[in-house]
Amino acid sequence: MGPIGIFDSGYGGLTVLKEIVAELPQYDYIYLGDNARAPYGNRGFDTIHTYTLECVQKLFEMGCPLVILACNTASAKALRTIQQKDLPHIAPDNRVLGVIRPTSEMVGTITQTGEVGILATNGTVSSESYPLEIRKFFPHVKTHQLACPMWVPLIENNEHESEGADYFVKEYLDRILSASPGIDTLVLGCTHYPLLMKKIKQFLPGGITVLSQGKIVAHSLKDYLKRHPEMESRLSKQQQRSFYTTDDPGIFDKMAEIFYGKTVTSSKMLTK
Repeated sequence: MGPIGIFDSGYGGLTVLKEIVAELPQYDYIYLGDNARAPYGNRGFDTIHTYTLECVQKLFEMGCPLVILACNTASAKALRTIQQKDLPHIAPDNRVLGVIRPTSEMVGTITQTGEVGILATNGTVSSESYPLEIRKFFPHVKTHQLACPMWVPLIENNEHESEGADYFVKEYLDRILSASPGIDTLVLGCTHYPLLMKKIKQFLPGGITVLSQGKIVAHSLKDYLKRHPEMESRLSKQQQRSFYTTDDPGIFDKMAEIFYGKTVTSSKMLTK
């Protein structure tokens, strides 16, 4: 029996872990942030696949039978290859899940107009993963995407609540809404973006629903474990939480508190 592994290229996945722990507190969790090689958003498919697979294998080696890619870029550019080509050879009984599919499964039940805006990183937008996944479940839903390259640095420099952030929040919201007057639902397709929720709601007109991934992924994981008792029985339940980074643990711990909402103590993990 082992913990659930939560992987992200940096800190954003901590917003997902926070919601998963709130929904499923009985399990053990290991969080791994590949901060030394972040951000992933502007890297190519092959590089992201290589980095993500290395970190997934590290979590497998630490006893995790189930790993969640709590990173939209990794989910968009590496998940399918890992599931279909890598797992059968390296760990056929283990599983790797992402964050894009659970969110896509929800969108069509929320929108009334059938028009959805996706706010994400350059990498996630260029992958077309959200439009493709949403189309599978809701062929009638029309998607409009926009990359928001300034939002992550604002958050990681702890400027997301400052007045200086107002311009960039309003700028991207105005641009996505100008794509169509029918947009009534916005997906925050980056796990950093929930930290901007207060400002996003401040600059949005009424009647628009904003979907944040953490709670959606947590509910989806709970449902997955109910449907897969063979996996659930392999998970340890001591309520332990461990944190690892490929960069400086001191820096990670300071930043992690912003995303996780609690003090954490991490250790350094070396990649290849």
